[in-house]
Amino acid sequence: MPSTYSPEYDRIRKKIAKAQCVILDGGVSTEIERAGAVDWHVSDQLQWGSWALTHAPQATVDVHRSYVDAGCDLISTNTWAVLSPPESDPRSPSSAVDQAHWMDSARLGIRLARQAVREGGREGTVAVAFSINGDDPHVQREDTLELLNRVFEEDPPDLILLETLSLIRDEVTYSAIEMVQASGIPVWLSFRRCRHGVCGVFGQHWGGPEGDMFGRAAHRFESMDVGALLINCLPIDHVPEMIPWLRDFTDMPLGVYPNLGHYLDPGWKFDDQVGPDDYAALAMEWRKEGAQIIGGCCGVTAAHIEAAAKALHGSKPGSSKHRLQDQMTTAAAKRPVDNVPEQWLDDKARSFYPLPFPAIVCDPGVFKPTQGTFLMWKHLFHSDVGRDKSCLDVGCGTGSLTVQLALNGATGVRAIDIQAAATANTMTNAFRNGVSDTVTADVIDLYTFIPEETYDIVVASLYQMPVNPFDEGVSHRSVDYWGRNLLDHLFKLLPGLLSEGGTAYVMQISILGQLKSAELLAEGGLSAEVVDYNFFEFSGPFIEQLEQIRCVESQSDAYHFTFADSDVMVMYLLKITRK
Repeated sequence: MPSTYSPEYDRIRKKIAKAQCVILDGGVSTEIERAGAVDWHVSDQLQWGSWALTHAPQATVDVHRSYVDAGCDLISTNTWAVLSPPESDPRSPSSAVDQAHWMDSARLGIRLARQAVREGGREGTVAVAFSINGDDPHVQREDTLELLNRVFEEDPPDLILLETLSLIRDEVTYSAIEMVQASGIPVWLSFRRCRHGVCGVFGQHWGGPEGDMFGRAAHRFESMDVGALLINCLPIDHVPEMIPWLRDFTDMPLGVYPNLGHYLDPGWKFDDQVGPDDYAALAMEWRKEGAQIIGGCCGVTAAHIEAAAKALHGSKPGSSKHRLQDQMTTAAAKRPVDNVPEQWLDDKARSFYPLPFPAIVCDPGVFKPTQGTFLMWKHLFHSDVGRDKSCLDVGCGTGSLTVQLALNGATGVRAIDIQAAATANTMTNAFRNGVSDTVTADVIDLYTFIPEETYDIVVASLYQMPVNPFDEGVSHRSVDYWGRNLLDHLFKLLPGLLSEGGTAYVMQISILGQLKSAELLAEGGLSAEVVDYNFFEFSGPFIEQLEQIRCVESQSDAYHFTFADSDVMVMYLLKITRK
């Protein structure tokens, strides 16, 4: 146990002793990315946020300052990955010439945090924690930790936070903690764990059965004079019940600081569904479960922390066990049973208001769902397409159809798209809808795609646009006079993609023509029937290519309707099977 504490850390100890909640900061690295201060995105391959220490120091100070102003008692340095020296990673965005030595970066991280506290006028009331990725293999090297202690000789932090730990590696974990404690600076530990065990950033459980091993470890940490034990960097829905469970094993201070959003490599996808007031309500639930230290990790902004700090002010930690979802009931669920209005249901007794469309986020540069996507989604949802089937989504975009197939009960859904951003977006949405265990996504150019396996269900809502070959700047896609290139290539692939008894659902617009489609399908031993259709008024690029569309219609059976000054096409949903 340290013989003396800094005034800032002693203030935190006294707050806990008085049953006052200690407020941590949020995600420093993700806030630097969100601010757009540099052309950079957080990534495991790019030292997470530590890269910004030397390349965007003022942005780092500004983010620290935002948390200081939000009412934090403790802010963490932007040094989570600093022990992984950039020279060991050839993928670092900076050259070896301008890379700072990790010890200099560590010192800079402390100075920038102190600067933010000073500029915020809160010296003596805001502690600075030196953040270290506890799972970094460098943490477990004695020589590295000895050098780290030399860093602290000049300007020691108020505490050391070994965070995002996962597995308890027998004596390796305990010896590493003891080496860090040799600095004489208080040490806090934080694990990425929930009641089901080791937990990933997306909430996936990847550790084996452990029983009460982690609880026993917590008891040992207390005997080692660890200052506090927390959980961090996991989804908010994995926080409930963890604090009461740990309390059975230890009396040390306990805390939580989870994520909001999802990790894309590179970059962080922010959650726009949980606002500051929502986060404050969640923080109160964690407080009721007994949390004494509360903050946020990746994706949690200063606004979230400020709202939580205000809500938690004057609160006392609870001890009763309860489930979060029992408290978060909707206004409708709170009405007396005899006053509940009649719901709008479909013929399968499913609620239709609001329409249960998957929770979809649209990343920049990825094609948003179109009218064709919605037409196909409606059929997939209504007909429960995909249940107990293997499925392929061609041109997945944001993954709306992929997710619905998985929600319908598909045994597996493979999504393919020419854009890496689209496949990443699809996986993000799969995680958001709880179906990531049945979804895979691959970057594939349809023209070079060689089917190596067959599928029971194939769905495709592909880009279809007749283009004048003499136009310039039409997009990154190849010029397509008839607008049929992708569609025709898919028709040629279908015989090799469909399993025996398999079915393809393909969207085709009327301005391409029916005869060519029927001809290609017949050549492959396939036939099509229309299972649904919809009208779509021309907009954007269709209006721009209206002259070319009319040219195609004059040379084929393609068509559209004209109503006064409005041009309207028909979108057909085709069900394709073997003859």
